[in-house]
Amino acid sequence: MKLTLPPRVSPAAFDAALTAYTGVVGKDWVMATDADRDAYSDIYAPGSNEEWPASAAVAPSSVEEVQAIVRLANEHKTPLWPVARGKNLGYGTAAPRMPGSIVLDLGRMNKVLELDPKLAYCVVEPGVGFFDLYEKIQREKAPLWMSVPGNAWGSVIGNALDHGIGYTPYGLHARNLCGLEVVLPQGDLMRTGLGAMDKNPAWHLFPFAFGPGWDLAFTQSNLGVVTKAGVWLQPEPASSLELVFDIPEEGDIGWVIDTIAPMKISGLIDQNVFIPSWLGKMVLKGQRKDFWDKPGAIPESRVAELLKEHKLGYWQVAMRLYGDEPVVKAKAEIVKAAMKRNLAAPPKETWWHQGDPINAFEITMGVPSAVPLQMSDWIGGRGAHLGFSPVVPASSEHVLGQLKRSRKIIADHDVDFYASFTIGGRFANNINMLMYDRDQPEQVANMRKLFDALIAETAAAGYGEYRTHIGWMDKVMSTFDFNNHALRRFDETVKDALDPNGILAPGKQGVWPAAYRDQAGGGRA
Repeated sequence: MKLTLPPRVSPAAFDAALTAYTGVVGKDWVMATDADRDAYSDIYAPGSNEEWPASAAVAPSSVEEVQAIVRLANEHKTPLWPVARGKNLGYGTAAPRMPGSIVLDLGRMNKVLELDPKLAYCVVEPGVGFFDLYEKIQREKAPLWMSVPGNAWGSVIGNALDHGIGYTPYGLHARNLCGLEVVLPQGDLMRTGLGAMDKNPAWHLFPFAFGPGWDLAFTQSNLGVVTKAGVWLQPEPASSLELVFDIPEEGDIGWVIDTIAPMKISGLIDQNVFIPSWLGKMVLKGQRKDFWDKPGAIPESRVAELLKEHKLGYWQVAMRLYGDEPVVKAKAEIVKAAMKRNLAAPPKETWWHQGDPINAFEITMGVPSAVPLQMSDWIGGRGAHLGFSPVVPASSEHVLGQLKRSRKIIADHDVDFYASFTIGGRFANNINMLMYDRDQPEQVANMRKLFDALIAETAAAGYGEYRTHIGWMDKVMSTFDFNNHALRRFDETVKDALDPNGILAPGKQGVWPAAYRDQAGGGRA
């Protein structure tokens, strides 16, 4: 990939900055060749990966090196784009929002600093991946489970900071963060919560402190570089029961939501309940051409045949209950009775007890997996996907309305429909996976038009995304328009106060510092 310099940085100034960074991390960890830039590009980019190019990457190995790099970035006016592991597939991976930014790769900071089996938490650096933490727990035989996202090859901290979701009782990952260490935009070091008191042993145990709480201010933000964090873990339960219900019709999602949400809100069900549509199962069985080899979206007549051939419901609900066996049994009877009001077929039941082996792909039991990446092979070619991710209230009225709306928009663009709803309690995350072949320009162009339409029409109905691809961050932030975009104005006021040079992640989540506000675009209103 050819070199794109940061705005208003000359080649000589850029070279001087790289030389200064080399003095901090060594020559092997300042990466500025064409191949290096390509390695930090968006491998799922909807279009050319040169649309969001990095100019270079620098990889520190300690918090002191991060501080030094951030100070030098201010001196040389070279903006940084921090990434934990850069595996945020479908949302931009490691590519920066502002072309020419230097990727601050925190992958070398990969230590599990603490693992406490008694109080069920760990302290990790940003380069620790889900597989790393899982292996550490297994090696120490700690009776703890993680919460993992569907695709778990990324960073534990990175996923939580981007509001990632898992499917256990600890499935709201940002909520599991407790106590952050953060390098601020001028290079100063701060610890949040009780960590603001030196050597406080409750730093990672109590989520508040004295005065304003700042942990969540560093999620999806460009106000600092998180260099370590406490993460709460789930104590291993005595037993667990999975109940799998096949839901036959598309419209059944309404009663499913109205049945499950009250049980989730009451605490009877404590996991986040994932409800994928049929295509979520088919992408694991082969490629699209194995089931439909004609252009355009798979027609409903063929969908009906596929459901029958593969004994699938339109949706599948896999609920998992955790705890002592008598409690789990009692909960299961209530769940089964509630579902039976609308579904005659009994669920498939699978028990697990402490000491039993755990399925290697069981994300509802804290086992990381990369199997969902297989969806990228569905279209064939250089397969990729975007995730359109609005949040709606967990009621049939809102869920069916959003389903109908997105269904029509996706059908109008002649794309296969793959949706899921995750019930997190009072809300449901609606993830729509939009799959395409990057080597087919017409597919890419259609996908971009489709994504624009989904954002605009969903916002017009009153709903917003909770995360999005870097190319649409400005457009999505613009949909949060109450009182003349008061949220964005507040964000940018804080950004300018903390980061007057605009060094950290300009444009992230549509928040631009004054120094680079002229670089904003992509639908900013």
